Amino acid sequence: MSTVASEENAFENILSIKAKTLRINLNRNIYGTFAEIGAGQETARQFFRAGGASGTIAKAMSAYDKAFSDAIYGVEKDGRYVTQARLKRMLVHEMDLVEKRITRESNPDYLFFTYANTVATIDFSKRYKGHGWLGIRFQLDPKQKEFDEIILHVRFKQNEARLQQETLGTLGVNLIYGAFFKHSEPRVLLKELYDHIDKDTLEIDMVNFLGPSFKDVDNRLMSLQLIRNGMTDAVMFGPDGNNLLPAAVLYKKNILALRGSFRPVTKVNMDMFQKSYDIFIREQTVEYENTIVVFEITLSNLKAAGEIDEQDFMDRAELLSSLGHTVLISNFQEYYKLVEYFNNYTKAKLGLTMGINNLIDVFDEKYYRHLSGGILEAFGKLFFKDLKVYLYPMKDPETGQIMTSNNVKVHPRMKELYKFFKYNGKVMDIIDYDPDIMNIFSRDVLKRIASGEGGWEEMLPEGIAEMIKEKHLFQRKELAEKPKA
Repeated sequence: MSTVASEENAFENILSIKAKTLRINLNRNIYGTFAEIGAGQETARQFFRAGGASGTIAKAMSAYDKAFSDAIYGVEKDGRYVTQARLKRMLVHEMDLVEKRITRESNPDYLFFTYANTVATIDFSKRYKGHGWLGIRFQLDPKQKEFDEIILHVRFKQNEARLQQETLGTLGVNLIYGAFFKHSEPRVLLKELYDHIDKDTLEIDMVNFLGPSFKDVDNRLMSLQLIRNGMTDAVMFGPDGNNLLPAAVLYKKNILALRGSFRPVTKVNMDMFQKSYDIFIREQTVEYENTIVVFEITLSNLKAAGEIDEQDFMDRAELLSSLGHTVLISNFQEYYKLVEYFNNYTKAKLGLTMGINNLIDVFDEKYYRHLSGGILEAFGKLFFKDLKVYLYPMKDPETGQIMTSNNVKVHPRMKELYKFFKYNGKVMDIIDYDPDIMNIFSRDVLKRIASGEGGWEEMLPEGIAEMIKEKHLFQRKELAEKPKA
């Protein structure tokens, strides 16, 4: 147990911001610097106000002027300042200075840290609410050669810069306190980032834990905690398993999204992806270089017995990642909410790939009863932008008939509304589908895997069956008993 962590029991019930800062200030070993850009020195101010900061703060600075910032940290290739790359430069540069200027011979027990943030608060027109990156680089043992890091991206929801600055200062204290006193409980650390902060005022949409103390932490699962805790609506990670900032990935992009349970991903899922992508990329306004494909899983598809089955989530995520895909996890049950989310970041072309059953659900009024304008309000949001649905056919298990947009059966009250969108080119059939795989359903594959029955391997994309067998994925019977997502 580290020197810092051994004090935990004595201060277990102290949660106030002043108590947190004072506890750090009175610890004779915690020592480091603050570098804050764009929103004042709000975090450092909390430590100065608490008292006893002379033994904790080596330096507090704000390279507010861009020229000074560039002179200290270098020039970013994209010319921007509120970026993860900028934050990383700040953390590394400031920690290097601490190590160079404070000798270990004179201070063998010091636990070095550097806290940094680069933030843009709300603009004068109040069109852009503001966002920022903040992080801490720190050590829990004086002999620790590789530093630990926690990095966050936040979005402000308040309408005054002063309020955003105060929120940032509180969040910074919670982050520093969590790094030293809650590092062994990363889920608790995440929750306590909102100590004395209303969730309506701040969104945390990305987090990464790095370093030796977090070697067993899966950052994808930490992303899932952000949604579970109500900190954000969606998180994203790439094929390498690292968390991504959705805004950075989706910004001004043409987006093709496929929603599914992917439990597990099948040849049908891949056929849906490839055939719809071939159509999407040929759209007049779509450029290959500016297009992203997103495989989206809604939070409701991750639930088992009222709780999120995290291992089930990991199984599916790992398979999609192995196929080289970007995954978005959201809490959007309705498609129009997903489209609204994308519209926050892009005004370019949007495409939704879905099967017949999904389309029928879209035209089901029960999903829109909470809206004052009902289904018309939802469809106004869904189809208002440059969006098109690419519809994958389905074989009727009873009649053998191929169901397409021409013979799909929606509720009688929705027929005219459906015809309006279909004949205005908002729904396009995928006609070059593979008829030989029409009988493949994820739920059937899952049952076979869980029961030990063979014959499912050829239903999956190349390499997926081998991964499932090698890592013993999807082999719990209760998974096979879940209703179809």
